[in-house]
Amino acid sequence: MDGKNNSLIDIFNDERATLFVDVILPVPLPRLYTYRVPFDANELIKIGVRVIVQFGKKKIYTGIVANIHSNPPKVYEAKMLLDILDREPIVVTKQLELFKWISTYYMCTIGEVMNAAVPSGLKLSSESRIQFNPHIDLDEIDLNEYEHLVIASLKKNESMSYDQIADLVQKKGVNKLIKSLIDKDVVLLFEKIKDKYSPKKIKKIRLNELYTSQTAIPQLFETLEKHPKQLDVLMKYLQKVPLHSSIELNAFGIEKSTLINEGISNSPLKTLVKNEVFEEFEIIVSRFNETYDNNKIIELSTRQEQTRDEILNSFSEKEVTLLHGLTGSGKTEIYIDLIQTAIENGTQVLLLLPEIALTTQIVSRLRKVFGSSMAVYHSRYSENERVEVYKNVIADKHPLVVGVRSSIFLPFQNLGLIIIDEEHDSSYKQHEPSPRYNARDTALVLAKLHNAKVLLGSATPSVESYYHAQSGRWGFVELFERFGNAQMPEIIPVDLKVDHHNGSNFTRTLIDAIAEKITLKEQIILFQNRRGYSPYIECSDCKHTIMCDNCNVSLTYHMHNEELRCHYCSHHQAVPTNCEACGSPKLLTQGFGTERIEESLQIHFPNATIQRMDLDTTRKKNSYQQIIDDFTDRKIDILVGTQMITKGLDFDNVNLVGVFDIDRMLFFPDFRAQEKTFQMLTQVSGRAGRKEKKGRVIVQTSNTANWVINNVVNGNMLDFYKREINEREEFSYPPFSRIIKISVKNDDRLKSNAAGLHLANLLRRQLGEKVLGPEEPGINRIRNLFITDIVIKLDRGAIDIAKVKEFIQLTINEIRTHTTHKKCLYIVDVDPL
Repeated sequence: MDGKNNSLIDIFNDERATLFVDVILPVPLPRLYTYRVPFDANELIKIGVRVIVQFGKKKIYTGIVANIHSNPPKVYEAKMLLDILDREPIVVTKQLELFKWISTYYMCTIGEVMNAAVPSGLKLSSESRIQFNPHIDLDEIDLNEYEHLVIASLKKNESMSYDQIADLVQKKGVNKLIKSLIDKDVVLLFEKIKDKYSPKKIKKIRLNELYTSQTAIPQLFETLEKHPKQLDVLMKYLQKVPLHSSIELNAFGIEKSTLINEGISNSPLKTLVKNEVFEEFEIIVSRFNETYDNNKIIELSTRQEQTRDEILNSFSEKEVTLLHGLTGSGKTEIYIDLIQTAIENGTQVLLLLPEIALTTQIVSRLRKVFGSSMAVYHSRYSENERVEVYKNVIADKHPLVVGVRSSIFLPFQNLGLIIIDEEHDSSYKQHEPSPRYNARDTALVLAKLHNAKVLLGSATPSVESYYHAQSGRWGFVELFERFGNAQMPEIIPVDLKVDHHNGSNFTRTLIDAIAEKITLKEQIILFQNRRGYSPYIECSDCKHTIMCDNCNVSLTYHMHNEELRCHYCSHHQAVPTNCEACGSPKLLTQGFGTERIEESLQIHFPNATIQRMDLDTTRKKNSYQQIIDDFTDRKIDILVGTQMITKGLDFDNVNLVGVFDIDRMLFFPDFRAQEKTFQMLTQVSGRAGRKEKKGRVIVQTSNTANWVINNVVNGNMLDFYKREINEREEFSYPPFSRIIKISVKNDDRLKSNAAGLHLANLLRRQLGEKVLGPEEPGINRIRNLFITDIVIKLDRGAIDIAKVKEFIQLTINEIRTHTTHKKCLYIVDVDPL
């Protein structure tokens, strides 16, 4: 073995040795593709660097080197690498190991993992361009006026893009024009590689060093006496850069914008640069160069200190610990203390949050402690910002990263601690596109690769996590004391059948409670997990419902934009004046969403300031932050929102929370429906009564005696868990089984069903009764594709899951070759939520 390794090292050290690399491409290929390394690049090639490669006849991709060896591919001739982009790896070894695990566990290709993991700004793109063919005789070729125009421009320019040609000829579609030029052989088509990432640069000005001496400056003043505007520029510069005290300051110069903002005209400055009195230069700066006052010291209460110590004791025996802490118990302060300890020990920390909405308040609190040493990473950042965070992490400039699920892909090299806040949240699960990973579960693997500890925190742990903690597999710590003197809120179920207010969506109890709180200058949060004004519009005569053209769902009415919108495919259309089925003008809105609640509140409380917070009102980058700031500053009396208001937010003046439409969640056809309802109700209840005053939560329901609601009222997680876990065990649901869902999709319903039936029968050859279905889901058509689902339930520990996945993949590959089924899409979702 040692001899083989030594011979391989000798080959790598030989500049003329023939080396090959296996490259991960950002496309769904089942295998890595092998390329040959140019001899002069032998010393430059490293695992984890980006390379530019050609795949197919014309496609140019940015790939990642996953392996270096001396074995040429057997079934094809290896193409040569086109270029190596990095001196040092941008994907580290542990990242590659994580990529491979995700690819295997979640049954996707490693290219799909790479596509999700590496920011788009680090992937080069190719742009088709044309240039004039200098070897052609134009006198012998017949060109129309547009072609003459293009050729004339190409003779002046080195090359042009399709968009530039379209602007030139004032036409949108230029493909036919370009094809005609190519056919006539007067232009050449080529691919130009573009770097998507562009660093932030600022323009600076400095005095030419010839004029920086104590004798040269007075002479320069004399020279510029006849040019007062230029002299003014010089004087302004010397005020900002006092060369009399230190000539070395001139090398740093001053931002050009600083002089312009001082009232200096650009024209005299431009003249001075042209005459080489001043020099203009650019420097690259960070997009995150803000400075933060990070002198805040966190003091833990006695109970928080005890909890912290219990966590550390648990870490001495277990790799993973679950912290079950009440809403408002001060989990964030405990997180901060643990993060500080980990950083002091020289390791990196990742704090995972389920969604962007949660980062707003917690980031501002963390900034006061960790300042610029903390990085934030989420999809609201621009591509350039994401690349900078990525590069800073690999350079170990940020010992703490706070981010959403994609943060697990960052190039950590020395992780010591991963904290997963709100670990139960379904937002950790990626649904579309592949890889369909769960960031919470993947983080456990990432931690294992780094020998790091994991802390999962939640007021409502998932049933699976609670089971692992109760069974002793994980450590378990409880914190059942709210921070300070805050009391748990009073939760009041109100019967909709008895206490209905004039046919509205409000009970009299809730209306009266809102009125009382407004009188007391206290704030209110109202939760309805459905955005828009009305879930559907129905004809009162024929009962026809307006449906989406692409999906088998009703269109939601959005009053603000006066349109009907599909929440699955984003199709939207104007609201019709007559029923499309019978022509009746009697179209009525049915049900209610956040918009309708907002409208009703404006009628009931015309003097109150009401704000809605849902996907429609928080699309812009800073809109969510603005709403939170306004609510914190008490500029808003009533905040109406979807699930984004239910967790992670801390408002001192909120003492009433109202909950709408909880029955719809409770009886949703999903084995997790009761768990999700319990979690949602508990989380939203935690927004009430954060300080000394006892809060109140009014839950509007037609099922006041329901056992889930009663467990929330009593704050009894253990009773809820015992009943839920018994049902899971009886019917073999997670954590007692693993579930793999296969969705077959086709634009023809019969073909989707036929392929699903065929696939299920093939799977039953080895898996038997473990294969459930096929059947159509409740919403059986999305984006014009009909869906047929197959569910595979596998008992934990009783079966080799790796071999089962291999069999499933081989079976899908087999059915893809079938003449009538090959056009179907086959989507595998491991551990679906």
